Amino acid sequence: MKRTQTYVLCLFVLSLLMVPFSAFAMGLEVGAGYWRQTPSGTLAYDKSGLPGTSIDLKNDMDFDSKNKPFARVKVELPLFLPNIYFMATPMEFKGTGSKNANFTYGGQNFTQNVPFDSKLKLDHYDLAFYYPLPFLNTATLGVLNVELGLNARIIEFEGTINQPTTGATASKKLTIPVPMVYAGIQVKPIKTFSVEAEGRGVSYGANHYYDIIGRLKVKPVGPLFIAGGYRYESIKIDQSDVKADIKFAGPFVEAGVQF
Repeated sequence: MKRTQTYVLCLFVLSLLMVPFSAFAMGLEVGAGYWRQTPSGTLAYDKSGLPGTSIDLKNDMDFDSKNKPFARVKVELPLFLPNIYFMATPMEFKGTGSKNANFTYGGQNFTQNVPFDSKLKLDHYDLAFYYPLPFLNTATLGVLNVELGLNARIIEFEGTINQPTTGATASKKLTIPVPMVYAGIQVKPIKTFSVEAEGRGVSYGANHYYDIIGRLKVKPVGPLFIAGGYRYESIKIDQSDVKADIKFAGPFVEAGVQF
């Protein structure tokens, strides 16, 4: 938690440092909020020639929904420079569960019907470079804007299982870079209200990673905005002996400033 708070604080400091450049930038948006993350799916970890058992996040690990902070900064630059979009999304779950069959995780054998503690961390950080579609915003008198670009996502993964009664324990940490396509759309029928959607995604072989956000935004006064929406992530990866087929979904609330 301390690391998450430090990272979010650094993001806000960075955004404040960007404010003096607002005269050079065409637009600046800084937002932060809370996302209610509800996990589902399975996780497995192979090691030492032993195939890992698929472990259910809800039924076996007993993970519940968590409210987690997130923050983002969006900078629109002039001329032919690409616009920049940075977002930080902490994600961590802990639980104490049991499984009704013996299972293997990280080369360790775990005993059925004996409680075990588990932790799953999937903090991720996005940096996108994008351009709006030429002349579309002008042609629609500012009502419609569409953005396309490339997104680099860094995932800090940690999956740990510990069964105190038997002494079995195994853990895996990974830093996973994920190149993705970015697309965003904003519909602003009036100056103080907009409907927005953005997506990041990649698919290769049997793997995929999709992240979709829908947002309703209101600007009650000046540059201040408040927003609410829904976010959905689907992850299916097989990398470095880790196999995950996981989904996260839930509503979020957000506040910030937009110039």
